[in-house]
Amino acid sequence: MARIFPFQPYRYSLKAGPIEKLVTQPYDKISPEMQTRYLAQNPNNLVRVILGERLPSDNEQQNVYTRAAGYLTDWIASGILAQEAEPSLYAYFQEFSVPDTGEKLNRKGFIGVGAVEDYSENVVHRHEQTLSGPKKDRMELLKHTHAHFGQIFMLYPDPKGEIDQILDEAAKSAPLGKIVDEYGATHTFYKISDPARVAKIQQLMSDKKLLIADGHHRYETALAFRKDNPNLPESDRAMMTFVNMNSNGLRILATHRLVNGLENFQASDLLASLDVRKLAGIGDLKAIFTKPDLSKVRIGIVVRGLEGVYLMERARAPRELDVEVLHKEILAGKLGIGEDAIREERFLKYARGIDPAFEAVQNGKAQVAFLLEPTTIEQVADIAFSGGVMPQKSTDFYPKLLSGLTIYRLPR
Repeated sequence: MARIFPFQPYRYSLKAGPIEKLVTQPYDKISPEMQTRYLAQNPNNLVRVILGERLPSDNEQQNVYTRAAGYLTDWIASGILAQEAEPSLYAYFQEFSVPDTGEKLNRKGFIGVGAVEDYSENVVHRHEQTLSGPKKDRMELLKHTHAHFGQIFMLYPDPKGEIDQILDEAAKSAPLGKIVDEYGATHTFYKISDPARVAKIQQLMSDKKLLIADGHHRYETALAFRKDNPNLPESDRAMMTFVNMNSNGLRILATHRLVNGLENFQASDLLASLDVRKLAGIGDLKAIFTKPDLSKVRIGIVVRGLEGVYLMERARAPRELDVEVLHKEILAGKLGIGEDAIREERFLKYARGIDPAFEAVQNGKAQVAFLLEPTTIEQVADIAFSGGVMPQKSTDFYPKLLSGLTIYRLPR
């Protein structure tokens, strides 16, 4: 079902500078502070293209997207970016420590080009809804550059790990690059140009269904671009990283919710309206979360001005997610924070890691924190493959895929 192709990407040359000063986190994970840091690191940093500076003088002729296209053209002409001579796939390994637990893992995948398929074809499955704003932004960048700079993160089922075995073989060669990112994750990638290995991966992937882990907005942008440009060569393809959903190195983190700015908020009223029990501290909650129990919905609650941590716990209905219970029953039902407010992030912020969420309440930056258990890959697959979708920020696949390792420019 999945159509995978080797490609000849553009990659940063030695002339560009150290690779660790050129690559970035995905565009939607780049804060203003990170953008400033990336811009200062190297004039050829990819942030200039994927999330450039907007100027007061911008107009239809000169703007962030025209400048992005200009940087790409100039970097290719000057040798900052050089195209690979032969079609290849790229093994991509990420060694990291899991936040909260410290568990050390190695996630294995490969970068290639994948066919963009309508969801109705039941080849590619989503698990999240998308918003129009980010898709409009990514469409403008794609229209101006005709290039894909970051990889869409795709999962595929392979219980036997047959493709992982090929990737392990590829990793015995010298790496093309090794980067430690700002979160301490080590990213290493290797070229797979042997036609027999490439063909074997294509053959093994041919019967797979794909699940979008990260990159829903870019995937749907690629779908729209294909529709608008039916005669443009390879407009029906996008750059992707493929990871085995059955591998031990795949982890999903919880995204905790922080609520602040509510008028007349009464902690006692909230807790009284919920079936909760008090725990001694955050350590007790962490201990409970280390032993998953999919038969129960469990949500930790920390409230400003009250000591300890509270645990809401009840039986789980079929396919019910903790984050859905939080959004519908507590945020909307108890606190009056509806979906419009959630989309606009009014009263609501997000935190990765239990400790930062807890500290936000202790430091007075939040009135209440809702601490969630990570969604399991089994839950994500069950919902996605059955045609369902999950609320925004239900999953946090960690670590993210770096942008700038390879650049897929459509044939001109």
